[in-house]
Amino acid sequence: MVEIVRSSDLVLVGFLQSLLENANIPVLVADRHMSALEGMIGAFPRRILVPGDHVAQARRLIVDAGLGAELRHD
Repeated sequence: MVEIVRSSDLVLVGFLQSLLENANIPVLVADRHMSALEGMIGAFPRRILVPGDHVAQARRLIVDAGLGAELRHD
């Protein structure tokens, strides 16, 4: 799995998860349950991960959605 986005914006994370799933790209939102530890203050960003063989397609979809600035460049 490759991390493509990291964000504390729950709306963005939900949108990207939906976008990728609708394109039949497997997606894992890591650290989703950190809110139980942080008290819902958004201190820990959620990470969106996709399989390595779907990274290019996922990145292209995110750019086409106008959210290319959210992509990780590691």
